Amino acid sequence: MGTALVVEDSLTDMKIFSSCLQQGGINVLIAQSGEEALTKITSYTPDVIILDIVLPGCSGFELCRELKADHSTSSIPIVMCSTKRGEMDKFWGMKQGADAYLPKPIDQEELVRTVKNLIKI
Repeated sequence: MGTALVVEDSLTDMKIFSSCLQQGGINVLIAQSGEEALTKITSYTPDVIILDIVLPGCSGFELCRELKADHSTSSIPIVMCSTKRGEMDKFWGMKQGADAYLPKPIDQEELVRTVKNLIKI
């Protein structure tokens, strides 16, 4: 069983993501900001990160770039999830180093399938 870190400032989305991942057999850690995510990552390295783009403090784009630039976290897969649904948004997210980009509202089955594929469960 793998562990996902869900970085999401919306409590509703966080509950939805956490619930569907747990039902899919994945352990879940949560953070409500990029700064909190960095603290969690230093304490426990997740197998995958589910990352919102619009966050208080640093954006998901900034956090993704920072994690992918750091040797100790660069191999952790990142799934960006955002209400920003345009092709340019997806392109930009992937350019920051994201391994997948899923639009909100999230397709729960697609989220679980994407996460499992990235952590090879």
